[in-house]
Amino acid sequence: MASILIIDDEVAIASAFAMFFRHDGQHVVSEAYTGLDGVEAYWRLRPDLVLLDVRLPDIPGFDVLAKIREDDPVVIMVTAYGDVPMAVDALKKGAENFLTKPVDLSHLSAAADRALEKSHLRRMNRYLLEKRVAGSRVLVGSSAAMRELARQVSVLAQSERTTGLITGERGSGKGRVAELIHQQSPRAAGPFVEVNCATLTSESLDLELFGEEGAGGKPARRGLFEIADGGTLFLDEIGDLAPQLQPKLLRALEGRGFRRHGGTVEIVPDVRVIAATSRDLGEEVSGGRFREDLYYRLSVMPVRLLPLRERSREDLLELIGQLFGELASTIAEAPTALAEDALEAVLRYGWPGNIRELRNILERSMLLARGAGRIEARHLAREVTTASGADVAHHTPRTLADVERAHIDRTLKAHQHNRTHAAKELGIARATLIKKIKEYDLADRPRGRA
Repeated sequence: MASILIIDDEVAIASAFAMFFRHDGQHVVSEAYTGLDGVEAYWRLRPDLVLLDVRLPDIPGFDVLAKIREDDPVVIMVTAYGDVPMAVDALKKGAENFLTKPVDLSHLSAAADRALEKSHLRRMNRYLLEKRVAGSRVLVGSSAAMRELARQVSVLAQSERTTGLITGERGSGKGRVAELIHQQSPRAAGPFVEVNCATLTSESLDLELFGEEGAGGKPARRGLFEIADGGTLFLDEIGDLAPQLQPKLLRALEGRGFRRHGGTVEIVPDVRVIAATSRDLGEEVSGGRFREDLYYRLSVMPVRLLPLRERSREDLLELIGQLFGELASTIAEAPTALAEDALEAVLRYGWPGNIRELRNILERSMLLARGAGRIEARHLAREVTTASGADVAHHTPRTLADVERAHIDRTLKAHQHNRTHAAKELGIARATLIKKIKEYDLADRPRGRA
């Protein structure tokens, strides 16, 4: 729930504002009736939004703003004596908006929504700075989902002979999780050997995994199963394994060993296998492209990695912090802080390429912003900013009235200009809607019957 502090010496107005915001059950509202009480309440409560009257009985509202400005608060100034110079002065001194009394509640609601969104972004930015980690951590995030993932990894790591199957979209960090399982296991002193099953032909992968007997006096070629003896063999993109290799792999996983290509000796290495795939192996089995018995042998202990779009904002921020920490040492004079417009774009983007794409975008933006204080939206790739609902790198200034007019117009059209239905969706009285239609010159448009 968002927290709001109202600082206004007119008790009736402060109470009316408080009732308005408490009505939907989405806001926690506090009130103060003097400037000094308001300053004390701010530092005690650290609210998301402050509604601050300009004229107060003890100190001016601008003095209150000055006393809390170091905390970078989100403040809407309110006054009955406003003019354009005062409004400009308020914005220069750090206010988010400036409203004059009597305040139209629909205007107040729209202004508060936008201000609270900005407050949320600032809070996310502070969280990002606080959670920044140095070094390379694999499982980054403090949400319940990430804690459960860490538990599963720990259990699998200690079960040193249990085959593991890591599933997840491309770029979601499957290889790094496989390394973590190895590092946390009793096999950590042994080798960690990996191969991507999607990058080699069937014949090449057969030789790579199982080796080849020497001929004509040549030494034998050891395969990766032998090289990984005493450690871990990571088979990435196992879903792409050729059908003719699947029975041979199954036999090796069942502990019955294998023969090198052209050999007759059974080799039974001490290897723990971890496989990973971005495919749905269940569907591959149903389609006859993957052996069912091999699927069950691999998925003794499955671990699923969430794509970035399904992770919490806090987890994403922690991951960004870690990536900044890794990249900062390689890019001189590069900023590792995001401006609010850039942070908003990053948090809204779906990241189809997951961690790999995020890392690449951050690296590129750090290079472009080198020497600047922080990364702006203009430093991000265009697909990130344009996918955020609007191109934040090319902001078109609009007044609050313009936004409200456009929203009312869209809502009326959505309800075929039925004023009763439109007013209900907008959360205002029908009479208020009619007043707005006249105010914004929407009266001549087609009307519904209601």
